[in-house]
Amino acid sequence: MTRSTAEIAHYRAFYDEPASDGRPLLLVVGNCQAESLRLLLESSEVATVRMPAVHEMDAADTACLHRWVGRCDALISQPVSPDYRGLPLGHEQLADLLPRGAVTALVPSVRFSGLYPFHVVVHPPGLVAYHDVRTLVGAGWSQLGEPEPRQPAMTAEMVRAVAQESLDQLRSREDKHGTLPVHDLFAHPRFAMMRTVNHPGNAVLEPLAWRLQQALGLPGPTPTTSVPLLDSVHAPRLAVVARAFDLDESPTSYWRLASGPVALHDVELAHREWYARRPDVLLRALDRVGPLCELLGLHRPVLAAGGDVVVHEERR
Repeated sequence: MTRSTAEIAHYRAFYDEPASDGRPLLLVVGNCQAESLRLLLESSEVATVRMPAVHEMDAADTACLHRWVGRCDALISQPVSPDYRGLPLGHEQLADLLPRGAVTALVPSVRFSGLYPFHVVVHPPGLVAYHDVRTLVGAGWSQLGEPEPRQPAMTAEMVRAVAQESLDQLRSREDKHGTLPVHDLFAHPRFAMMRTVNHPGNAVLEPLAWRLQQALGLPGPTPTTSVPLLDSVHAPRLAVVARAFDLDESPTSYWRLASGPVALHDVELAHREWYARRPDVLLRALDRVGPLCELLGLHRPVLAAGGDVVVHEERR
């Protein structure tokens, strides 16, 4: 990967040779959630380094990361499989490079679908990377050339079923990798907790950062910020979700992006046009959202899967 001048400037400290200013050095490795945790844990008593997301790293980035890991005092990582994308970026591989006395903690990639029960993450993205399973199903019936069967309306019970399934999956990932727990933070879901299915808000990131601070024995004030984190995309908020969790919050009928609001109709139209150009992706996505369709009672066309797509992608 060839980085732009702006990217090089953004990560300038990461590309410099590791240096110490006397503070303990903390590294946080993972996706965009990792960067938010880094911002919360950096203080006058703890030094951190901004770095590219792990799924964006190339061989040169990996070499820089290894140099930093060899000098750090504390490492936080999301679970990353050995030789991820052909590079030695696995969390266990990084832990092997730590200096004597350094501490480490694993943190899960936080995904929770209970507040946005229709949404799945499909890559590559259309107008937004969060695709509505109802649009996928409708596009599938169109691909078959058949009218879509009458679909049931979503109920509060369906919302809670999706939420419970999502929590079960999160707890399973925590148990599998031995991460700090996060699932219990969603005992009483509210919209402030998640901007989208995979972008937690400050209401989740701040207590998670505090848990990491305590687990690693890091100095510094309680992690908090007045800056909204992971704030570039907000999914629509459904009235049925507010009813399911007894939330006193108004529903919204649009996506809120950094560039401004985008109507649901415009997103659906853009995605349907994209599916028409990429029927292979549509077929594969429909194959993978079967369990969600069952929870929501959606009549899904059964088609052979094909193409290269990731649904509910997890960085492992």
